[in-house]
Amino acid sequence: MRAKLQTDAGRALYAKRRKTSEPVFGIIRQAMGFRQFLLRGLHKIDGEWLLVCLAYNVRRLFALSAA
Repeated sequence: MRAKLQTDAGRALYAKRRKTSEPVFGIIRQAMGFRQFLLRGLHKIDGEWLLVCLAYNVRRLFALSAA
């Protein structure tokens, strides 16, 4: 990885990761503390993930409206 990041092409490719969804997952994990699903079953996990996404969006909306 270190060798890849020392090339211009590697840095450009890695910089794209900041523009994709990775920061969102980092915020959900680190700032919101969501590390694992608490429920079992795909249907229940879908509902739990929707709640996590809703909480993230409400939090972001509040932060942007305050600025």
